[in-house]
Amino acid sequence: MTDPLQPLVDLPGVQDAADRARDALAEVHRHKANRRGWPTTAAEAAVRAARSSAAIDGGSTELPADGLVADPVLAGALRVGQALDGDALRNLVGTWQRAPLQALARLHLLAAADLEPGADSLGRPRSDPGVAQRLDLLVQTVLGSSVPAPVIAAVVHGELLALRPFGTADGVVARAASRLVAVSSGLDPHSLGVPEVFWLRRRREYVEGAAAFGTGDPDAVGGWVILCCAALEDGAREASSIADSAAG
Repeated sequence: MTDPLQPLVDLPGVQDAADRARDALAEVHRHKANRRGWPTTAAEAAVRAARSSAAIDGGSTELPADGLVADPVLAGALRVGQALDGDALRNLVGTWQRAPLQALARLHLLAAADLEPGADSLGRPRSDPGVAQRLDLLVQTVLGSSVPAPVIAAVVHGELLALRPFGTADGVVARAASRLVAVSSGLDPHSLGVPEVFWLRRRREYVEGAAAFGTGDPDAVGGWVILCCAALEDGAREASSIADSAAG
């Protein structure tokens, strides 16, 4: 049976961009600081990712000395970052592989807890027509696909941004889901990369690219995938700087 995502790989520039992202992440995993010390560098990557992800959606990047984060967007992003680190990450990867909708629900519950405190909607997709069906189609498509992992991560990211399945914290959830794909696929097994820094620096291009992806136009979709691959490649460079600092 034909892989429905294969046409994306055949678009101009996509395969090369995916290969560069894969090679860059593989190289940073071989860094001497990451051979045994990767838990330390992964923890730093998770914090940087959370701060950048929050900032993309208008949240604060300030980490108070007392640890009490007042900004609800940043607080949610940091909780998501903790779920994408250490033992919690292994648990979340397992959930993604056997019940991906549960993993997305968990990410939303963490990301939006301070935006909708006590709301019954936490972790539940919007009731708008077609949302649940599109989510089902998305997870069935990506879990059954054999295209390069950077392409799958880009599709999950773009679809979640376009669909806005929860109505709150969808951006934080989409970026976290992209990281989850990278880990579970073996593309970035220790979650060392920080593509969120790239997306924050190019926020306008990121927002416009996501909107274009949502139109379904082949050129726009290809451009989005290439942009996401570039972010993964740049995120590997950010990871390398973390590792360099850890190595002293």
